[in-house]
Order: sequence, then C-alpha cells, then structure tokens
Amino acid sequence: MAIKDTPEEWTVTATTTPFTGNKTSVRTDQVVMPDGSTVSRDYQVHPGSVAVLALDDAGRVLVLRQYRHPVRQKLWEIPAGLLDVPGENPLHAAQRELYEEAHVKAGDWRVLTDVYTTPGGCDEAVRIFLARELSEAEGERFEVSEEEADMELARVPQEELVRGVLAGELHNNCLVVGVLALTAAQGGPGLDALRPADAPWPARPFEA
Repeated sequence: MAIKDTPEEWTVTATTTPFTGNKTSVRTDQVVMPDGSTVSRDYQVHPGSVAVLALDDAGRVLVLRQYRHPVRQKLWEIPAGLLDVPGENPLHAAQRELYEEAHVKAGDWRVLTDVYTTPGGCDEAVRIFLARELSEAEGERFEVSEEEADMELARVPQEELVRGVLAGELHNNCLVVGVLALTAAQGGPGLDALRPADAPWPARPFEA
C-alpha cells in the first residue's frame, strides 16, 4: 500500500458559519460518521498561505522575528503570507512576501513541501518554497505596519536552526517544517530534485 494522502469527503447534512472575520471564518458542519451517526465539527476556514525558506550561498537561512499575539511570544519565522486572492498563483505570492518582508529577490525557486498546519481544526494549506540565488531587491522598501513594524531580520546558519528546532527553542510551524525538510532533501536526492515552483497544488488550485 502506498503511503499517500488521498481525497475523501464524508457526507455533510448541514453547514452554518457562526463567525466571519476579516480573513478567516469559523464553520460548523454536521458530518455523517461511518457508523451512521451525525456529529458536529467546528473548524476555521482559511484562504491558505505561502512561506519562503530563503537560503543564501553561505548556507544561511533568512529569518524574521515577529510578535504573535495568540501565543504571547516573539517567534523566529521564515517570510510568509496569506493567499489573499482566490486562485492566486502561490509562486507570485511567495515572491511578493519575500520582497515585502525582506526586500530580497531570488533567482531559483522550488517547492520544498506542502503542509496542512492544523488539519484537525483548520483547513489552512501552506506551500513552503525554497528560494536560492538571493540578491537585494530593487526599488523602495515596502512600508510595514502593525506587528511587522517591530520585525527583526537575520540570516542564521542552517545547522543553528536545526539545533534550535530539536532543542525546543524554535516553534514556528513553517520554520520547523521548512528547515527539517531542507536538511532531509540535502541528505537525500538533493535540492535540484525538488518539485518545480509551478508544481500542481490540489489543496489550493491556482492559475499558471
């Protein structure tokens, strides 16, 4: 048997949306279980996100330190952002986020991995890109606001991030998954064997 996630959809007899926010909402579905019973399932409806693991020629990863109110911590993260426009090309969104948050562009883009962040309670899907051949972006820097106004930027050796992940010192989902996936790819088929940047993404279909 192949170890592979597969599409499936159980019968939903009723749906309500008890909360609608600026970017996300909460949905309640009445779902028919295998034994015929019906149960209520609440989950956050999310537009999806992209994240960028930007790796420079010295083996350092571009990271940001940002306050995250729900967990009351400043977390080290990789550049990331929402897919604000339905059907938006995730590569274009990732390039935008790298420019806006770090004022950096990249000459080589690959898909590092795709993840569901919290599939038990949220339908958010994230595509994590690997960006290489980094250089300073042209033009003026993007004007930041709110939490991003306090953001710090650094380039940290990959091995230091791996150490921090395994020591329980770094917790951001995309950073943890991204740096460990990068390390696994380097120790396996190599970075050039990663999927192309425009690889299909069934979780969030997009226009080319």
